[in-house]
Amino acid sequence: MIINIGEYVHIIHRQLFQSDAQRHFVGTVEGHEGNLIRVKGYLFAMDSSHSQFVRREQLRTRIVALSDAVIVNVLPSHVKIDHITYTHRPNGDIHITDGTDWRFDITHL
Repeated sequence: MIINIGEYVHIIHRQLFQSDAQRHFVGTVEGHEGNLIRVKGYLFAMDSSHSQFVRREQLRTRIVALSDAVIVNVLPSHVKIDHITYTHRPNGDIHITDGTDWRFDITHL
């Protein structure tokens, strides 16, 4: 498997239709088998009334199938995933950060 246990990942669930919910997941890989990964972390969903991603506070465990329906970004090991937030820039760019100098531009993903 190309993803290792203990790695931090940022998963974007692709929208197949315009009306599909925009969801992202940030977490730690707990296991993998075939094209499935078990990830523990936080769901970020688009709040359509404010056009911003909002983190759901409940810690979740998800099984994600690695397929064309998701984009998986492996995050650096120093990232504090419990502190990740989304920053929506005035020009429309979207960055994620953990409150340190690290940030990741997800505008075009």
